Amino acid sequence: MKKAVLALSLCSITLFAGCSAPKEQGSEVTDNISNPVKVNSPTKYYDEDYNNSTNQGSDFGFTRMDSTNINGKNIANVANENVAIDREQLASVITSLTASLPNVKRAASLVTDEDVLVVYETNSSNRSETADQVKRTAMSVVPRYYHAYVSDDWKLAQDIENFATRGSDQNNIDHTIDKTIQNMLKSPQGKDYSKGENENGEMIHQKDERMNTNR
Repeated sequence: MKKAVLALSLCSITLFAGCSAPKEQGSEVTDNISNPVKVNSPTKYYDEDYNNSTNQGSDFGFTRMDSTNINGKNIANVANENVAIDREQLASVITSLTASLPNVKRAASLVTDEDVLVVYETNSSNRSETADQVKRTAMSVVPRYYHAYVSDDWKLAQDIENFATRGSDQNNIDHTIDKTIQNMLKSPQGKDYSKGENENGEMIHQKDERMNTNR
């Protein structure tokens, strides 16, 4: 009888300890919730769950935080934090997708900090329709605030290639790109991108400003 009571007591202690452990672990995670959690940079609380992360391009992006992370910070600075964009990779994707479109033989793309320029060669009998396809393909890849300019004049491919080794911080680069855009606008640009936007994805007032500055 005493052995049975002793065995029952040991089982109760073990069961109690087993039930307490998850609660303690959960408490630790809750205490840590004020810190941002990045899946690809796991805290010690997430090592076991995400230790197979390799931080590859196929990984999803995830963060978690609460208001204590924001309090005391300049919200404007948080909102304006630069998000790195691999422009060369974007250009590669756009070029590949464009060259895969019907009636497009070859393509070249340039991605700047706010514009995407696509030059392509086509045998299409409907130049405007093809231009619209090329433009919308480019816009589907870049961030929504970008503008897209296209041209089926293949001679301009060399013009945009000349920008390949240059950057947005170089002197007079905007003016030079604007001149190239003006030449591209001589080709069909397709339909208006959306209501209130012109064929290049610019708001109507932006188009007026461009004309006033001879862009």
